[in-house]
Amino acid sequence: MARIKFTTDSASDIPAALREELKIQVLPFPIAMEDREYDDGFDFTPEEFYDMLLSAAKIPTHAQLNPYLFTEIFEKAWEEGYSDLIHTSINSKGSATCANAFQARGEFYKDHPEAQDTFHIHIIDALNYTMGYGWAVVQGARMAEQGAQPQEIVTFIQDWVDHVRVIFSPLDLRFAKKSGRISAAAAFVGEALGLKPVMTFVDGESKILSKVRGERAVVAKLVEMCRSERKAGTPYLVIQGNNLEQSEKLLEACGQGLGEEPALRYHIGGVIAINAGPNLIGLIYRV
Repeated sequence: MARIKFTTDSASDIPAALREELKIQVLPFPIAMEDREYDDGFDFTPEEFYDMLLSAAKIPTHAQLNPYLFTEIFEKAWEEGYSDLIHTSINSKGSATCANAFQARGEFYKDHPEAQDTFHIHIIDALNYTMGYGWAVVQGARMAEQGAQPQEIVTFIQDWVDHVRVIFSPLDLRFAKKSGRISAAAAFVGEALGLKPVMTFVDGESKILSKVRGERAVVAKLVEMCRSERKAGTPYLVIQGNNLEQSEKLLEACGQGLGEEPALRYHIGGVIAINAGPNLIGLIYRV
């Protein structure tokens, strides 16, 4: 009988209650803020981090997860008798973390050739961010609880990340422009005209889908896109930061425009907030 361990990183934004319920090991990105280092998603709640971020003298930084950390994770899971470890990673085009996981897997099997047939390490590059892949990990863990086999779960997660759409609008572009990690946002012009970008990621690269005037138009555009693109019968998620007024308006518009409630409404975590800014709204769905 398969024993499956699920791991991912904190940029997946899986809410604490879900990761604890489903025993998903979330590896925190270290965030350096002024003279302290924090574990993303563990040393603060998302709401606490927004206040910290907005009051910081300079934009915080975060580091990648190194191969040594992954080696420790793999060693421990093997020693504990797991048959499979499924790791779903942050976008490889935005972080070396995914490459470090692959490197650690190669080194693990080099050191433990006897584990090749009994302990299988599956690594999935999400080519995306936030619950764009976190949701797939959650669903995969639920499948495991119901007796699904490892390869069936890996296939499900891969299929989800291959077809997921994360659309969002940073309503304040200061952080996105400062961090530079979301290249399309960094290059965006039009704020002086009241324009807001609606963005996504395609094959790991950021892309502006639309430019709309004003926050009300952002909400309408997000719902319109979800309604026209979402695969019938599949769930959608609502992304929110510190702008509760706009997230409430988005939730209301989704109820009216999509005819059903979201599967989840959640707050972005520290890594996402640093790079996209805390003032954003968005939707996640399968196309």
